[in-house]
Amino acid sequence: MTIRYKDRFAEILETCRPAWPDNPNILKALLAVQSARGYVPTNAIPQIAQVLGVTDAQVAGVLSYYSDLRTQPPGRHLIRVCMGESCMANHGARVFRAIQDYIRMTAGDPTQAERFTVEQMSCAGNCAVSPTIMIGEDLHGGVDPSDVPLLLEPLS
Repeated sequence: MTIRYKDRFAEILETCRPAWPDNPNILKALLAVQSARGYVPTNAIPQIAQVLGVTDAQVAGVLSYYSDLRTQPPGRHLIRVCMGESCMANHGARVFRAIQDYIRMTAGDPTQAERFTVEQMSCAGNCAVSPTIMIGEDLHGGVDPSDVPLLLEPLS
């Protein structure tokens, strides 16, 4: 970790330190770290646990339980595919496969993993126009597998 990152990391953790008699909020701390860093480095677990006054195992347990928490740096473009009931009923799995296929197809260069991170999400809350994907913060509804190249080509 760089010095600047260490200072920022300590600052973030201090904002999450529980005030007596409050219980520590491990999830809040992990989300704060991820928000600042893009992911939660596993080597930071002991420091997070120490600040919160909990065990490393408790922090690791929360980190592994929530699928929205990442332990690896994400690619430049985060693509999240809704896997909620409505999206699945409207062939969301096909869209997910089309995204994976498109990324594999363009994966000729070694930096592909740095470009894209594809994740499943439980619900995008956009059921009326499912299936839905999010590219960064942009929500795209009514996505067909044939739309995937048009949506992703500008990001390649």
